Amino acid sequence: MLTDSPSRPTRVLLVTGLLGAGKTTALRALEDLGWEPVDNFPVRMIGRLLQTEPGPGHEGSGDATAPLAIGFDARTRGFDPRAILADIAAVAEAEDMAFSLLFLDCGSEELERRYNETRRRHPLAGDRPVTEGIEAERAMMEPLRQVADVVISTNRFSTNDLQRTIRELFAPTAPQEMTVTVSSFGFSRGMVPTADLVFDMRFLDNPHWDDALRPLTGRDEAVADHIRQDPAWDEAFGRIRDLVLMLLPRYEAQGKAYVNIAFGCTGGKHRSVFAAESLAGALRAAGHSPTLFHRNLDSGTTDLVEGATRA
Repeated sequence: MLTDSPSRPTRVLLVTGLLGAGKTTALRALEDLGWEPVDNFPVRMIGRLLQTEPGPGHEGSGDATAPLAIGFDARTRGFDPRAILADIAAVAEAEDMAFSLLFLDCGSEELERRYNETRRRHPLAGDRPVTEGIEAERAMMEPLRQVADVVISTNRFSTNDLQRTIRELFAPTAPQEMTVTVSSFGFSRGMVPTADLVFDMRFLDNPHWDDALRPLTGRDEAVADHIRQDPAWDEAFGRIRDLVLMLLPRYEAQGKAYVNIAFGCTGGKHRSVFAAESLAGALRAAGHSPTLFHRNLDSGTTDLVEGATRA
């Protein structure tokens, strides 16, 4: 069994996902946060890795116990998802260490676009279309996605979006207790695939149809007043708030490390943003420290998205 030697990392994060979904960006962001990244490592040899001295940049720097981020994907030698999970479980038990798994996901169409832009072949496609390689890889990686502690979909993420999300979740100042994320999104731009709780706010009167409110967002007081005046708002939000406050300690008692709560409306600019801001405020007042993220706040809202008429 490992002892608490100077080279023992304080945390171990396994970083994996679909090729092209942002693993390299995530590892670089983690390195900037003080993690020691090791990429393309035969993860089934993790027991040996934990007994080695820290790499350059950590050795002798007073940061020898820096958390360790291990990147791997379908190209890694000896890649077998189920065998990897069994090996990790055995090492975790033998060495009395907790491992976390970050899975980077992305939609197939977006991945295909990225491959076409870079003119790279998908490693699993061979002479077949890139879409077949992506789907084969997705099926292969599914066992890892199912057990991941954190799943980040980079489908509509820029590099900066992913870096910011990594900072919010894995910075040294990030809370080590259960992490609660409250987000807003637009149904017209797709669901949030990693949400544990989704609340559809499209039953509220839509500020989009007020010409003065259309260019504003749910962060603006005029929009907030408009939504508050909806007769359904107070009761609906009160019930949502009370439900979430009841569930969070129960999730934590079950050992859940991350809870993602998402509010959706049509375009993701008005009702969902105000609801997410309101819940985040209520959670802070109750002693929680939620991360707030508005996925589509800066997306252009058009009549095509919202509908040309009320009908």
